[in-house]
Amino acid sequence: MNILESLLGQDAAGVAQQVGRQFGLDESQASSALTALLPALVAGFHQRAANPSGLEALEAALRGGQHRSYLDDLQSLGRPDAVNAGNDILGQIFGSKDVSREVARRASTQSGVGADLLKRMLPVVAALAMGALARRRFGQPSAQAGMVPAPGTSAAGGGLLGMLAPMLDANRNGTMVDDIVGMIGKAMGGR
Repeated sequence: MNILESLLGQDAAGVAQQVGRQFGLDESQASSALTALLPALVAGFHQRAANPSGLEALEAALRGGQHRSYLDDLQSLGRPDAVNAGNDILGQIFGSKDVSREVARRASTQSGVGADLLKRMLPVVAALAMGALARRRFGQPSAQAGMVPAPGTSAAGGGLLGMLAPMLDANRNGTMVDDIVGMIGKAMGGR
């Protein structure tokens, strides 16, 4: 199971189709782009959640946002509010547009999709990832998704960190995630 399937469950194919339509990619290219971008986002969420104040902010954002709606209505990903929400998420987890640019550049190398297109995709993918985390963290997702909240998610901290950690190596390729975690850690200065 790759990180796309790990995070989105049975929604992964529909998400890849929608993202592909939105950005002019076929489903295979969109899936490759998503698979290349998601490890950095999950690593950013994990890095943020490893700090008590960051964990509190992330939990509040998961509870307070309408992130799950992006998975319930995939066409909503094309709306400006989805991009704005995604940019807010990127600001919280990466802290710098330079980190987002580097994530896109590295994902381009891995996926074969252009870095400029990946930069435009990144906010949408961030909104999707946040929606998937909110769904897994706080409630039974739609029957279509076929997922249940991760075990132990009722306890703040351990639950969210425990949910994120296995996703960091979901694709088991060992290439991008370690570099991204290090890059994010440096850029965030241990926030």
